[in-house]
Amino acid sequence: MASLWIILVNLVLFFVGCYARRSYLFPSVDHKSLKQPLQTSRPYNLAHRGSNGELPEETTGAYLRAIEEGADFIETDILSTKDGVLICHHDLILDETSDIAEHRVFERRKRTYQVQGVNITGFFTVDFTWKELQTLRSKQRFSFRDQQYDGKFPIITFEDYISIALKAARVVGIYPEIKNPVFINKHVKWPNGKKFEDVFVDTLKKHGYKGGRTEDTNQTYWEITSDKYFNYIKEYVVGIGPSKDALVPVANNYLEVPTDLVARAHAHNLQVHPYTFRNENQFLHFDFHQDPYIEYDFWINKIGVDGLFTDFAGSLHNFLQWTSPLSSSPGAR
Repeated sequence: MASLWIILVNLVLFFVGCYARRSYLFPSVDHKSLKQPLQTSRPYNLAHRGSNGELPEETTGAYLRAIEEGADFIETDILSTKDGVLICHHDLILDETSDIAEHRVFERRKRTYQVQGVNITGFFTVDFTWKELQTLRSKQRFSFRDQQYDGKFPIITFEDYISIALKAARVVGIYPEIKNPVFINKHVKWPNGKKFEDVFVDTLKKHGYKGGRTEDTNQTYWEITSDKYFNYIKEYVVGIGPSKDALVPVANNYLEVPTDLVARAHAHNLQVHPYTFRNENQFLHFDFHQDPYIEYDFWINKIGVDGLFTDFAGSLHNFLQWTSPLSSSPGAR
């Protein structure tokens, strides 16, 4: 948990500022063109795995839809294939969000590995080459969401994802998270003595994203949310991405007393971007009366967060348009 959270923290290096947020020169495919900059007047709309409430997660379709709907950043998870190609995929196994079970040629490739002390069985990304994964198609994770786009989008690479952001008509930030680096490095052989993390950073630098190298401190969650640690990371980190429950605990589907994490982060000039906001009733606490807009209002105007990871970028965009006094519509519908 701690290492995952550290990675999330370290990767908020692709934008700057906090309260008086200034514009930032992102890399662009066409360096001669002047794109509309990232908005700085309201909380960030962070498209969690793209607009995956509408289309299969971490696909070209989900990311393009999120940009169309007004997302400021598109988020992704990075894993690797057997031959070291970085791909956009959340789970170590392919079972939940791809059609691999329909490919009889792969039926004997299911394996059981221990991941962070737990045995997991499935079709692991590290057991397939990029060429093999290109034959698969993505599908919706949740059965209660729209299934009409299942089978229409392939798995994409990290570089494909970056290209989507860079080719957008306006500035769109990226928010990548590397997943399970210890497991990946155990199963993938990297050239020239490199590791998963090195290849990840090299890819970012190749496309013009800058940032200093930091060390994994191997600390617990409580240590990395301490004032001492905040004071340390504020020199190279812009924000943190904790779960909603870390900010406001929940019991019996009701909110409890908020923690002081947001206030302490802000005191160190760090932004706070909680996850994950979803429209469906089963994800909304009773306090919000099955209304995602009431949830947005609570987190933005009462808790005071600086951005929200959402599966529904369009819904959050509409809320921000209707409620932000200085709102503008950067390339969205």
